[in-house]
Amino acid sequence: MTVRRSSWDPRTMPRTCPLLLAIFLLILSVQLAKSDSVGDPYKILGVSRSASQAEIKKAYKTLAKEWHPDKNKAPQAEDMFIKVSKSYEILSNEERRSNFDRYGQMDENQPFAQQQQQQQGYRSFHSSFYFDESFFHFPRSRDFADNKYLLHHAHYNSDVLPDSYKRPYIIKVTSEWCFACIHIEPVWKETVLELEPLGVGIGIVDLGYERRLANQLGAHRAPSIIGLVNGRVTFFHQAVVREHLRQFIEDLLPQRHVEKITDDNYLAFLDNWHGENKPSILLFDQVPIVPLLFKLTAFAFRDYVRFGYVDQGDKHNSRLLRQFNINTYAPTMLLFKEDTEKPVDIIQARGMKRQIMDEFVSNNKFLQAPRLVNQQLFDELCPVKQFHRRRKYCVLLITGEDQAFLPGNKAFLNFASANRKDVLRFAYVYQRQQQPLCQALLPNQAALSPQVVILERRSQAGKVLYRSVSGGWNGSEEDGSRLHEQLELLQKDPAYLSADTTLPELNNERAPMFIIQWMNAAYDYIIQIYDDLLYSNWREMMPILSLIFSALFILFGTVIIQAFSEPGESKPRQPKPREQPTTEDDASSRASTSSRPPKKDFVEVTELTDITYTSNLVKLRPGHINVVLVLTNASKTALLRKYAKEVFSFSGTQTLHFSFLNTDKHRHWMPSLLGSTPEARQTAGHSDEDEEPSDYAGHVLALNGHKRYFCLFRPVFTGDDPNDSASDTSDSRRKSRSRSRSSSHSRSRSHSREDGAVPKRGSSRAMSIDVHHKLDRLGLWMERLMEGTLPRLPVPAWPSLQETTTHNSSAES
Repeated sequence: MTVRRSSWDPRTMPRTCPLLLAIFLLILSVQLAKSDSVGDPYKILGVSRSASQAEIKKAYKTLAKEWHPDKNKAPQAEDMFIKVSKSYEILSNEERRSNFDRYGQMDENQPFAQQQQQQQGYRSFHSSFYFDESFFHFPRSRDFADNKYLLHHAHYNSDVLPDSYKRPYIIKVTSEWCFACIHIEPVWKETVLELEPLGVGIGIVDLGYERRLANQLGAHRAPSIIGLVNGRVTFFHQAVVREHLRQFIEDLLPQRHVEKITDDNYLAFLDNWHGENKPSILLFDQVPIVPLLFKLTAFAFRDYVRFGYVDQGDKHNSRLLRQFNINTYAPTMLLFKEDTEKPVDIIQARGMKRQIMDEFVSNNKFLQAPRLVNQQLFDELCPVKQFHRRRKYCVLLITGEDQAFLPGNKAFLNFASANRKDVLRFAYVYQRQQQPLCQALLPNQAALSPQVVILERRSQAGKVLYRSVSGGWNGSEEDGSRLHEQLELLQKDPAYLSADTTLPELNNERAPMFIIQWMNAAYDYIIQIYDDLLYSNWREMMPILSLIFSALFILFGTVIIQAFSEPGESKPRQPKPREQPTTEDDASSRASTSSRPPKKDFVEVTELTDITYTSNLVKLRPGHINVVLVLTNASKTALLRKYAKEVFSFSGTQTLHFSFLNTDKHRHWMPSLLGSTPEARQTAGHSDEDEEPSDYAGHVLALNGHKRYFCLFRPVFTGDDPNDSASDTSDSRRKSRSRSRSSSHSRSRSHSREDGAVPKRGSSRAMSIDVHHKLDRLGLWMERLMEGTLPRLPVPAWPSLQETTTHNSSAES
């Protein structure tokens, strides 16, 4: 046995890998550029990926007329015409369209077979290193017919997901190396052949190439079958049999869209057109259960038409069959509008098909004179004018819903039934339900006067041309003849509509209440959780279970911790000692020794520094005021605590900011500010002859940086001096001494410092109490500030905080 050694050397990999990677990226960029240069045929024609051949052909004819070089002289017309023609060639051929949907290939220079060989070679190379549930794998070639059903992430979110609100989808999740997928393939093909003609959407998701879409759907294994209705994903969990898949689709559809009709309830069903504002359709058939085709049609047109089913074999429907002379040998559909005695349209066919039913319902979606209940109905009934030949005039009756308006409303309905023209659409609104619309059309009319308005919509923004019919509307023959004459004049001369206005968006009278929406969402969520728990979809349930267990752990953990951390609650509490009356010495000692900053429960205060000075003052926004407290290191704690309590009630104002300035750090800022205007020194209580005070602690300034003015608050001493022997005298004498001390406090303290005298212990205690009471009347001053009654002191220019600091340091040196 000979062993052949490979010439591959692992040591050459570091040098060859970058080269191979560069070549691969170059080829990929060329292919992407080539694909982008050609364009997407769906986007060029303006159709969706699920568009039929009739829609593609219609779009091609429209664009070909628009971009034909003989009719369009634009420079890009010829190129655009070529793109449109080439796109139609691709999409009109089912094989080419499937190739593009699967591989995104549109260029004919590279044959599809060559591209498919390259991709098959890549898959075989990739699969040689892939191991699944078993050791051996048998490659399976997918049927080429399945390529048109392949879903991509962008295509699913843009087309399939919105389309699921009109028809259900059944989606198969598969992969290239799924051995179990081979067993369900025959059943899947039979199901597709049965359900697709009925209008069910078909989709296939490949796990190997659409992992992102598979994660969005919650499908993590193959094979899986998913149902999609109204944007909701439901997994199929039964045996893959055609009958089970058909029943799965029927269970996904809401059952309330088709009502069982008998001799007892058919009159009530047909008479309910006024309340539902929809036509009614009755299907007569021999089978006792509602056919799936009829359910799918009812689901697609549930917003426009009401559907009822009559079992011809039921003995309780004999009177209904005799009244409308129904043929029992073929399914029959009757469509009723306002007249419940005679149907407006009939269709009877032995082999009822979806296309016939859709066309039958589409041509009869509205009543003869429906009531405008939302903007969507208004847009469809009275579309915006696009071309001259597509004019649509809307004849609108503005009326009420009381019994007194019924004769006029019925006369308007009779007039609409007798004047059926393609260019005329009749409708009515209730004034109480659509007041903004009625006020825009009839600004000077009485609130309860019925009126007919003829209008033509010109833009989606709400612009209309209109004219109100003179004389109002009472339903008489004279009113009918007057309206008929004006409609004849309108068809001869479109300029007859002389007035114009912009209509507001209509109120949605059919919108469900918030509580109903919340209950429906909660019901869907509970059903989804129950389904996941029932079928053990643990991968999707892990986030929810983790959240539930985390909440339970926090709840019970907190209870346990509190139970073990507070064992003293069971012990009898000892009575608290009786509080002794607090003296002024104790208050002063607590105020002087406390060093805690003010609590956040009161107000947040920012310090003015070199960094915050410009933003909090110089560049303060217009209309904003910064209330600044001046303090020192010694009085910082006491003043900040008092300041936060006084201004707390004003902290909710958005235009007020609260800061403090430390004069020990910036000593010359206050003298510079007060010296810039004589009025400021007089307000502060100092004349030009007085010596400049050295302590501004307790002053509060309201600074308006934009208008360059400030308001000044002087310290007010309302506390008692403990050294004063006459502290027990009357309140008036104590207040007079407080005022005298407040006027000479700064100067006396400065003289004592200049003389070098050391303050006594009693004087330091008095100083602490004075600091504590300096801001006693700040709240009243803040109220005057908010009222705007405080004098405003103008400032030529704000002194620089940084310059004063530099000047101060140089002076001290």
